[in-house]
Amino acid sequence: MSRLFAFLLISLLSLTLLSGCNTARGFGQDVQHLGGAIQRAVQ
Repeated sequence: MSRLFAFLLISLLSLTLLSGCNTARGFGQDVQHLGGAIQRAVQ
C-alpha cells in the first residue's frame, strides 16, 4: 500500500512541476499540432 502511495505522490509532484515548465507547454503544442495533422490526413 505504501508503495502505491509513494508512486502516486511522485507522479502528482512530477505532473505539477512539469505543468509549470515551458517544455511541458511546448510538448502540449506539439501533440496538438500532430493531432491536427492526423485529422487533416484522415479527411
